[in-house]
Amino acid sequence: MLSFRGFARCSALLGLVLFAGSAAASDNKIALIPGGPHPYFKPWEQAAADAKKDFGIAAVDFKVPSDWKLNLQTELIESLVAQGYKGFGIFPGDAVGINSTLSELKGNGIPSIALAGCAQDPTDAAFCLGTDVYHSAYLGTKELIKAMGGKGNVVHLAGLLVDPNTTLRVKAVETAVAETNGAVKLLQTVADTDAQEAADQKINALLAAQKDEIGGMIATGYIPSVVASKSLRTLGDKRIKFIGIDDDPIVLDAIKDGFVSGTMAQNPYGQGYVGAYVLDLLASGTCTVKADAPWIKTPQTARFIDSGTLVINTANLTSYKDDLKKITADIQSKFKTTYLTCK
Repeated sequence: MLSFRGFARCSALLGLVLFAGSAAASDNKIALIPGGPHPYFKPWEQAAADAKKDFGIAAVDFKVPSDWKLNLQTELIESLVAQGYKGFGIFPGDAVGINSTLSELKGNGIPSIALAGCAQDPTDAAFCLGTDVYHSAYLGTKELIKAMGGKGNVVHLAGLLVDPNTTLRVKAVETAVAETNGAVKLLQTVADTDAQEAADQKINALLAAQKDEIGGMIATGYIPSVVASKSLRTLGDKRIKFIGIDDDPIVLDAIKDGFVSGTMAQNPYGQGYVGAYVLDLLASGTCTVKADAPWIKTPQTARFIDSGTLVINTANLTSYKDDLKKITADIQSKFKTTYLTCK
């Protein structure tokens, strides 16, 4: 929990300005903070550097808690507030638990937005910018079913249960399978695979015991996508169809060599880049969020913006990054007029 009384005392001693918006944009310090260490968030670091340069922001920094524990995330935020940071892009370490921290930030004039995963309403995050994870998992499952010829048994390799996106992805896979009216069966959902040791153990044990029963697999987490791609290559049997998520080089090479049917691209770079741009505007006091903007309503929040997704397969293996750049540029260029009221 943030100790803002302690922060106020420290700020007075350091001469820090407490209220965001009282300084020019070039004076703002913005932080992008994931829930913990994870390769998905690595592009946020480059996004932070590019946003600082492109938009003339004093500092945009990528700060990572040492572990996936909410208290470590909130302690990091508290430390950064004491150092004068005036805007926070946060992947919630806990979709509900993070809200008390967001409320205290708002109460001290410091804007926050949820990035890559949403805080649960009611929340004081200005909005949520991330992958429409339900839509992405649904499209990925439909792509898998198509690769399987419309029939067979599917296994879903799901992410961490503490990730607020996991439940949505599980529901999406179940929905896509149900639409086949029994032609495709969800054989098993294997959760908590988005950590290296667990993914290695669970996926390889699954394939050793049941590979002959499995017609297709979909992974909705970064690490199981990589592990499954390696495992299918090791088996050397291209019968099992597989759709992953994200664009790790191991997954992309497996697509090129025919061991993986495709992977669902997300846009973490765009989340960090656009997020930093908007936080600077909000922290400078030049813009406020429109209540009547064309938000997407999700089970978690009434203020969601899709950062974009697409299927990577052999057809666009060399061009998908350009497509994601176009998506990011389009979101950023239209953001002020679509979602903000600016002076």
